[in-house]
Amino acid sequence: MEFLMKTSRLIVTSKTFARRVAVPIPRMGSFNSAPKINNVDSQDDGLVLPAGLSTSALLQHVQQLRGGDIEQPALLTRGFLKPLLRDEDIADGLRCLQLNSVSRVCSAPVEGDDIRLLQWNILSQTLGQHNDGFVRCPEEALTWEHRKYLIVQEILQNQPDVICLQEVDHFKFLQTVLGSQNYAGIFFPKPDSPCLYIEQNNGPDGCAIFYKRDKLQLQGYDTRILEVWRVQSNQVAIAARLRMRSSGREFCVATTHLKARHGALLAKLRNEQGRDLIRFVKQFAGDTPLLLCGDFNAEPVEPIYATILGCDLLRLGSAYADVKLEREEVLHPSEDVVEFVSKSMKREPPYTTWKIREEGEECHTIDYVFYTPDRLKIKNCLDFPVGEQIGKNRTPSFQYPSDHFSLVCDFELLPPTENGKESGSGSGSDAENETEVEGSKHGSIQ
Repeated sequence: MEFLMKTSRLIVTSKTFARRVAVPIPRMGSFNSAPKINNVDSQDDGLVLPAGLSTSALLQHVQQLRGGDIEQPALLTRGFLKPLLRDEDIADGLRCLQLNSVSRVCSAPVEGDDIRLLQWNILSQTLGQHNDGFVRCPEEALTWEHRKYLIVQEILQNQPDVICLQEVDHFKFLQTVLGSQNYAGIFFPKPDSPCLYIEQNNGPDGCAIFYKRDKLQLQGYDTRILEVWRVQSNQVAIAARLRMRSSGREFCVATTHLKARHGALLAKLRNEQGRDLIRFVKQFAGDTPLLLCGDFNAEPVEPIYATILGCDLLRLGSAYADVKLEREEVLHPSEDVVEFVSKSMKREPPYTTWKIREEGEECHTIDYVFYTPDRLKIKNCLDFPVGEQIGKNRTPSFQYPSDHFSLVCDFELLPPTENGKESGSGSGSDAENETEVEGSKHGSIQ
């Protein structure tokens, strides 16, 4: 299977990057006082998967690779906030795949012009094992051999159409495994990834977008090193324009990972990164329906949340905050921006990450899926496990491979308004458009 990119080098030599090289911009780095260890993504080079595996067969194979006949702790199971339509093989909105004698829960797939998006900070292997200080997580549970197949299970059991990931430092592994299920991927690394200052690194971490090739066609993509006061930071974003093969309708998806750590200065820095993100995404997406997601490293009370939701250029809503609202409430929110943001803030889930580090326990919401309410209808969201399920040592653990929980959202792509113009309804075969994409990886395909 042909993929859009085999190494990060192909992306960072883009025209966008070339322009930046021509006019150097100072950059806010990471661990600049330490020597850099420029390892490459090679730790999974020996991975070979049997050809032609279905999703259920692949998950079964992954279970064997994870431990074979040795009994392994089950991956945390979760349900959707709204029960789906029931069927003979669906109970409580969930479909079960049998992996040996162990039941794994996954949701019913979406159909037609519906979009299932999975957003997840999967936890960088290098940082998680050697830098992040998860003092209550057993060392074995942090190893790549244990984590990588749980990551695969969490993604594939939910059957997403679009996958947005952060802290990816094993892109080739994901490319191989997800590629076997007909996903194509785009990867963009942080320019000065903190992974590169740790001896056991597998290359830089960054953001990635995968999409299901049999349902979606890539029309173009762009990448951005986010700037703060015209200085490049160490955070990145990816935006992709995707076309529904069934209807020809288009939408854009963008993902990012903003600066971590607490404090007023860091909150302001994140807000400035968010402003730059908005400019980048608006320029790329135009009036196309938009899904903007990622690890924003900011609770709803931080300025960045209001900056995103209050932006008149994008007019976004938050999927998890809106999922239980009536459609009328979503389309006609309060005209007062402060009131609108305040109400949305209160409806966000209590946490998207729950971990215990050396400095103490952290349980808060910092991951989001924002969307265009007038062009995308939020239909469902995957709920989060409760504290009793997670366990007293929190995450990561033997039952969950990351310190962040995945966010899974079902959207319906709506027709344009009467005065709107639908992008993506142009003529041309899929084959013709695929050829165009190969020659133009950045921006919209004209």
